[in-house]
Amino acid sequence: MMPRLKLTYIAVLAAILLPGCAMMGPDYQRPEMPVPAKFAEQADATNQAEISRTWWQLYNDPVLNDLVAKALANNTDIKLAVARVEEADAYLREVGAALFPQIDLNSSAARSRITQLGATPLPSGVDPIRENYNIRLGTSFELDFWGKLRRAKESARAQAMATHYARDTVDLSLQGLVASNYLLLRSLESQIALSQDSLHSREESLALTKRRLEGGVSSALDVHQAQVSTSNLSAQLADLVRQRAIVEHQLAVLTGDLALNIPAADFNQLPTPPVPPVGLPSSLLESRPDVRQAEQNMIAANANIGVAKAALFPTISLTANYGGESAELGDILKSAARIWTGGLSLNLPIFDAGRLNSRVDQATAQQKQTLASYESAIQTAFKEVNDALVNLRQQSEREAALEASKESSKKALDIAENRYKAGYSGYLDVLDSQRVYNDAALAYVQSRQARLTASVDLFKALGGGWKAAEK
Repeated sequence: MMPRLKLTYIAVLAAILLPGCAMMGPDYQRPEMPVPAKFAEQADATNQAEISRTWWQLYNDPVLNDLVAKALANNTDIKLAVARVEEADAYLREVGAALFPQIDLNSSAARSRITQLGATPLPSGVDPIRENYNIRLGTSFELDFWGKLRRAKESARAQAMATHYARDTVDLSLQGLVASNYLLLRSLESQIALSQDSLHSREESLALTKRRLEGGVSSALDVHQAQVSTSNLSAQLADLVRQRAIVEHQLAVLTGDLALNIPAADFNQLPTPPVPPVGLPSSLLESRPDVRQAEQNMIAANANIGVAKAALFPTISLTANYGGESAELGDILKSAARIWTGGLSLNLPIFDAGRLNSRVDQATAQQKQTLASYESAIQTAFKEVNDALVNLRQQSEREAALEASKESSKKALDIAENRYKAGYSGYLDVLDSQRVYNDAALAYVQSRQARLTASVDLFKALGGGWKAAEK
């Protein structure tokens, strides 16, 4: 009983003293980044709102909401990211278990026969059959004096957090892809509708020109020019239909619904999402999942330095076994069959030709790499937000200008058609006006899509949303 008590006291004493032991390696401190307090490009102060993480719902489109929900549930990239999170969490539990003793139950049973004709013959009547039964509990516990196991757990925890943020990055990227492709699909639908209207108008013009030719008012040149204009627009319409189908196929892959069929809708009914308030702080970059992932990688690398340094010091382990051994199975639990062992082992590296020191250098170099990656992630994020802000502002101005151009070109087309019908101008003026209006109308739709896509890029650049600065 005393040996067991002594071993218990040793284990309890170790558990009490270990938390106070110093850990090797540097403690993590977030590096200072020379980033301006506010973004250089600021959006218009009108129409401000606080954005939620479900930013795509601001477009008030049930179809878009359904597509994003399907993508988050079915996309293969999401499933892969979730599996990596599960793997990292399991690895964290494995590393954390090293801080606790491992207890094993071992048992054995053996039956053998010894020779009766050996150098020392058995006395007459002695049974040459031997039986042996053994059962014991054993434990082995490394005393973490230098913090190697705790640093390893710190590194594993950071790696697990990094996989969580990596999954969030995949989520955000997927949400942006679905929203951008959906807006493109709606844009193509509007362009198809505009082209169909223009084609109908040109077909009427072609029919009119043919009647005028039959009446001797127009020439064959006008008919051929009208035919060319109509055929070119038909080819353009066919290409727009092709592009829409391809975008719909892409959305089917993103959502995991290969039978996806999106009914047509009015693109112009999509609302303009709120813009960020003036004075948006650059500290919002810390909420980006890719920036957080880069920081967790840096924390893990920093902890690995401590693991490598702790390997330079002695490894101290506590071992103990307790059980019973007897020649008869029925006697194995009797006090006379008790067996036990207890011990303390120490392993101190004396000479390894610099192998352990090189591991410290490797860990230090890896930490420098993660620091550079973190700095790069911050700088890239800052650039992306500024780019998105300026794109959103300038695309809004471009859309307003192209809307005015579309209205003016439509009026010019009406005038040109009326003048042609009245005989005051040639058909070439009509053709030119039709071309200008068609180009202006398509450019306006494309600019509206570009502005909404710029808003998607801003949400992504900010990690999905923002909060207005407190006054």
